Amino acid sequence: MYTWPMKFRRTLLFACVGALVAPVGAVAQDPYKGLDLIKPARVQPAKDFVSPAPDGKPVKLADYRGRVVFLNFWATWCPPCREEMPAMERLYQRYKDKGLVVVAVSIDADMVVIPPFLRQNKLTFPVGHDPKMALAERYGVRALPSSFLIDRRGNLAALAIGPRAWDTKPSYAVIESLLDHR
Repeated sequence: MYTWPMKFRRTLLFACVGALVAPVGAVAQDPYKGLDLIKPARVQPAKDFVSPAPDGKPVKLADYRGRVVFLNFWATWCPPCREEMPAMERLYQRYKDKGLVVVAVSIDADMVVIPPFLRQNKLTFPVGHDPKMALAERYGVRALPSSFLIDRRGNLAALAIGPRAWDTKPSYAVIESLLDHR
């Protein structure tokens, strides 16, 4: 019976262990995987916009250059949108002083339904209004909620289709990785 030399067996053992451990490290290093986010295949600048707002002050993407922008498309009649809003507020409160701004763009037909919803849920981040869905269409929104993460350079970094728990460790890891890259 042939036995493998000890040196070869040790090398084979380390190779097998390395093959098992490497994917775990790769997942830990890519925070986007934990949230099931879609990353663009190539660098793509976010589409600039100006949106009317319930408070009367237009929301302008250009005002947030140099900051990480969490752009969310939602509606008051959308249960998953309503569900994720409190977590978005907590995320905003945690990182707003570090360079994050949350911008929520409502596609509700009538702006009058938005202020009561904002007050009821104690939402303090900027909110725009897109009743004809022109902005949502420019961003390719096909489902609500849809959230776009925009890096400090104004490029799309990731897309989330559907609700997420935005106040969790995986979310914090994604936001912190964007805040750390200048």
